[in-house]
Amino acid sequence: MSTTPPPQALADANPTTDERAADDGAFAWLRALGPRGRRAFAGAFGGYALDSYDYFTLPLSMVALAAYFGLDSGQTGLFTTVTLVVSAIGGALAGVLADRIGRVKALMITVITYAVFTVACGFAPNYETLLVFRALQGLGFGGEWAVGAILVAEYASAKHRGRTLGAIQSSWAVGWALAAIMYTLVFSFVDDDLAWRVMFWTGALPALLVIWMRRRVHDAPEAVAVRERSTEKGSFAAIFKPGLLRTTIFAGLLSTGVQGGYYTLATWVPTYLKTERDLSVVGTGGYLTFLISGAFLGYLTGGYLTDRLGRRRNIWLFALLSAVCILAYANIPSGSNTLLLILGFPLGFCMSAIFSGFGSYLSELYPTAVRGTGQGFTYNTGRAVGAVFPTTVGFLADSWGVGGALVFGAIGYGIAALALLGLPETRGKELA
Repeated sequence: MSTTPPPQALADANPTTDERAADDGAFAWLRALGPRGRRAFAGAFGGYALDSYDYFTLPLSMVALAAYFGLDSGQTGLFTTVTLVVSAIGGALAGVLADRIGRVKALMITVITYAVFTVACGFAPNYETLLVFRALQGLGFGGEWAVGAILVAEYASAKHRGRTLGAIQSSWAVGWALAAIMYTLVFSFVDDDLAWRVMFWTGALPALLVIWMRRRVHDAPEAVAVRERSTEKGSFAAIFKPGLLRTTIFAGLLSTGVQGGYYTLATWVPTYLKTERDLSVVGTGGYLTFLISGAFLGYLTGGYLTDRLGRRRNIWLFALLSAVCILAYANIPSGSNTLLLILGFPLGFCMSAIFSGFGSYLSELYPTAVRGTGQGFTYNTGRAVGAVFPTTVGFLADSWGVGGALVFGAIGYGIAALALLGLPETRGKELA
């Protein structure tokens, strides 16, 4: 029995291009989504925020974990590498599921997966077990963003898609902030040997979101219609055919560069602040506040600019600025912690603004039938290959220091800038 929505449902859920263009206020992008689209936005926003929260339980607990299990920098860096490498598998599979069973169902599966294994990490008796649980957490972590971004992109208007997906990206900063607040509270009142476990146990929160999503969030009607009539949905082979091969290669390279730079910072800045700048738990939380505040505004600003400047120009601009900020941040003289505090804001701003165009750009590069597969594969392959960067920092940290090794992240942004030479501009493209 067909589940294709009737024509009136399509019209109600998705205003025409003319109706969307007429609404040009500050929150036009949100109104243009319609009621169903706004619920999809809420589900994707919450899922990505909690994805971020669960991810950052590890970097924030890294120093305590290293002390508890007696780990060196290379071993702690391996946590991030394993998470990101396995996330490539999870992301690719989630993309296929999104094309075959629907965006919302795939999204709920990813949220449940990362929540269950984040909690499991808190019960790990040794380093090896924790490494396995963190790898399995990566299965869900890898798929959530790509699936949620596609879900919302298919509701968003072409005119406002960059801003809409930039707002979704900003939820990463929200989850990061929640994790930093929880870290400050837990590590201030609980002994370090138990505090890291408590941090992981709080990763059960996403289960509440899944209960709500199951009842209230639905795929865009056009996507449902395409999925029902498509004969090539969720096909890895399709994204490597001549018509899409170039796109897949360069989009994967773009993702690798941006995420290599980003995860270098996300993984090692907390450790850098504590071990090389000698900041306390509360002090580290304070410095991260500036970094995260910059990140939140960067996501929103980057979303606006990706609609104004275009996808490629926005990424080029912030690739350059992110590389400059990394070099400046890592070379602040000892004793200049006030300057470290101030520079945290532009660092967070630039490294996040570059991501704002990703949700719209990758969605626009692929046709509806394989959009989940294409976006899931390229974004998460970038995560896996980009995972080499934080691991390299971990192994170099013993000889270069964490601050010195952080400059390796700037190389990632250079790779991203070069990858854009092989990709087209897609601003204004209709997805239906």
